[in-house]
Amino acid sequence: MSLKTRFSLLGAILICLFSRPTYAQEVLELTLEESVQYALENNADAKNALLETFASKASVGEQVAQGLPQINGTFDFTKNVAIPVMFLPNEGPFADPDNPSDVLPVQFGVNYQSGLGVTVTQMIFDGSYFVGLKAAKTYRLLSEFDKEKTENDVIESVKKAFFTVLVNEERKELAEANQARIDSLYRETEALYEEGFAEKIDVSRIKVQLNNIETELDKINAATVISKQLLKVQMGLPLEYEIEITQTLRDLNKPEEISSLLQNNGYRRVEMDQLKTNWELVKLDLKNNTVQYLPSIDANFTYQRNGAGQQFNTLWDGDNWFTGAFLGLSLKLPIFDGLAKSKRIQQNRIQLEQIENQMVMLDDNIEVERFQARTTLQNNLRTLDVQRENMELATEVYNIARIKYQEGVGSNLEVVEADSDLKEAEINYYSALYDALIAKVDLEKALGILR
Repeated sequence: MSLKTRFSLLGAILICLFSRPTYAQEVLELTLEESVQYALENNADAKNALLETFASKASVGEQVAQGLPQINGTFDFTKNVAIPVMFLPNEGPFADPDNPSDVLPVQFGVNYQSGLGVTVTQMIFDGSYFVGLKAAKTYRLLSEFDKEKTENDVIESVKKAFFTVLVNEERKELAEANQARIDSLYRETEALYEEGFAEKIDVSRIKVQLNNIETELDKINAATVISKQLLKVQMGLPLEYEIEITQTLRDLNKPEEISSLLQNNGYRRVEMDQLKTNWELVKLDLKNNTVQYLPSIDANFTYQRNGAGQQFNTLWDGDNWFTGAFLGLSLKLPIFDGLAKSKRIQQNRIQLEQIENQMVMLDDNIEVERFQARTTLQNNLRTLDVQRENMELATEVYNIARIKYQEGVGSNLEVVEADSDLKEAEINYYSALYDALIAKVDLEKALGILR
């Protein structure tokens, strides 16, 4: 679908969504490609997967920020309600002859204190930082694969729902044609009965057939409505809107396309990419646990101003404020952690082996899935051809039986039985058609070409 067509579709839908305060019965004409494109942008799972990629991108920035200077400012204000007392010996130059005690209580402090400070910390070396930075980028890649997997699931659901709508609509057209055919036969038989050329039981038999087809048509109409609602749910389209499919099953299932699909050997599967990325993440976790045996070094610088005063207003005098500054390095050297890092490393190695086993199993499962999906589609196509032939033969038998009945050389019962066989053949045909369409989507998924 071209970019212009895509924007035209989205523009039409947005107009429908926001042009009126209440929903109107707008009819949106959709193709399969347009339905899929709309679903990728509006399905709740697809939108959440896209948001997860944004979150993973932000996590990379968060990891980068840990290696940049960390600057913090402080401010404190203290009112000493009761200034702490310290004791000195009552002797020597501090002796107080008027104090009979052998100690002197002395208050060290003032009524008001305040301080301003700025601390800058810069990481010099930390092995976990660099591993974590790479892990964050790998996690971002995993979120992209998760998004692709979610989108594939959405496409699969939309395609199956879309084909269900088409099958139900074709069943509806055929049922309406059957209803018209039986109704015509009923009127003819009723006229013959009134003229004395048919029996009452002949009219009753056909009336039963007409009632059955009307009941069947009601079921098909309900199934068509339900399948359209399901398609709208998969697309993320509000249920209040009506949709009309502008394509037919023949447009979407051309013989040359089916033949090309059966000959396709397949492409990459995102499930394998997910496993490989998870393996990379576990390997990075292993590396992170290993580098934690190395020391980490940080540089820090602190600048502060402290002031004090006996009165609140004197606290803010410039003469009562003094500067302090500190510059230093800190080294953290791990010595013993109870073998915790060693046990984490063991777990990481086991996890790597588990994922490697999963990759081997997934590769085998993909091959089996492709073989099974290709075989199922081939079998369903053969079944569809047989059921199509059966339906054509049943139609021919019905037409012959009706002509014989109209010419007076056949019985009404033959017509009723032929009609019953025709309806059964039609039901079998559309069941086979639905199975073939679902098998086609399953093969596209197995081959990795849902898009």
